[in-house]
Amino acid sequence: MRKSTKLHQSTPEPRVPSPESRTFTIPNLRWLICGLLFFGSFVNYIDRGTIAILAHHLQRLFRWTENDYGSIVFAFQLSYAVMMLLSGGVIDSLGTRAGYALSMAWWSIAAMGHALARGVLSFAAARFLLGAGEAGNFPASIKAVSDWFPKRERALATGIFNAGTNIGAVAAYPIVGWLLLKWGWKAAFLGTGALGLVCLVVWLALYRLPRQHPWITDHELREIESLHDEDRQAPNARIPWLSILGYRQALGFTLAKFMTDPIWWFYIFWLPKYLIEIRQFSIARLELFGMIPFLAAAPGSIAGGWLSGFLIRRGHSVNVARKVAMLVCAFSMPAGILAVFANNPWTALALISLATSAHQGWSANLYTLASDIFPKKDVASVVGVGGAAGAAGGMIIAKVAGYILQGFHSYVPLFIISGVMHPLALGVVQRLIPRIEPVGSNQATGP
Repeated sequence: MRKSTKLHQSTPEPRVPSPESRTFTIPNLRWLICGLLFFGSFVNYIDRGTIAILAHHLQRLFRWTENDYGSIVFAFQLSYAVMMLLSGGVIDSLGTRAGYALSMAWWSIAAMGHALARGVLSFAAARFLLGAGEAGNFPASIKAVSDWFPKRERALATGIFNAGTNIGAVAAYPIVGWLLLKWGWKAAFLGTGALGLVCLVVWLALYRLPRQHPWITDHELREIESLHDEDRQAPNARIPWLSILGYRQALGFTLAKFMTDPIWWFYIFWLPKYLIEIRQFSIARLELFGMIPFLAAAPGSIAGGWLSGFLIRRGHSVNVARKVAMLVCAFSMPAGILAVFANNPWTALALISLATSAHQGWSANLYTLASDIFPKKDVASVVGVGGAAGAAGGMIIAKVAGYILQGFHSYVPLFIISGVMHPLALGVVQRLIPRIEPVGSNQATGP
């Protein structure tokens, strides 16, 4: 396995605004930055989930088979996987502000482009373009968190912005349902895609690095920089992209993403269809109640991040804190298995909500491992590789779901898979990352 390179002291970037040039400051500005990341993820998931809510309607309109829908989802996952590999490096090179702005502009235009689609191939093409743009969301957000937050707050900040994905998935139900019923499916894609352009304007207006932000207080800047001393001790050269998986910590992170991200994709793209086809929900009922599992996932994401931060503040190591939080979340996931066997649809919905909540708590801590272990300059690249593996897993679940539903007309195998992958992934993390430490520390890069 790859060993760490020579350590050195790096020089912080020059601060652009002088204290005299600032008209006002905002205490704890980093939480406003976290709010920006929340907004980005919120819009990202509205655009991503629009087709899932419209799937039943579009299937009847265009006479898609289950395999056709699986292929359309597969196209998104394919481009998402490929661009995850590239977007992290692009964002590390361009910087968070420019890289995320490029991603937002791309996915917003692609989302609106769905209104031009007419069949399986054209919808698959639109989804392919959407996936390419949306791949930048998480690498940029995790990099921004590593720039703005100390380790004890990173999992909470990640949990908060990651909750935006849940709120976005929730908001998509009434927004898309209303647009569909009032103006049709084309308006649903145009309206939700336009939200991304609003997000782009807000992002460019408000985001800067800590030393370049005109609203940051001197106290907060000193605190952020003093708490980032470990990054000054990191290797100067960026880790070559092809060498990332030579670090067993990156391999552990990547395999965990490969095993568990597909479960979230399954819930995003197939839960609305499950509720309509198996639990007999109407579109109107889906608007009201289909959002519950994603609404529940938002506090789950925040709670998972809060739990590891709480344990760190109580004196536990980062290693213990992250893994205890992940353990709690992983062994809550089998609730999804119970859900598919529940007779009462509301009991099933409650159990699915527990599973989605647990997944997002898991995800908040898993994402944070990248910034716990790797220097800021490499975080987006590591997250991109892991995200690509997660999307590759999503490609597999898309084809598996299409095959199972087409051939066996049963969701049971899919819910069983969804219940067991997180505990298995936790075992992989423990095997490959026995201690969560920065690269360059003792035992941090051993084989």
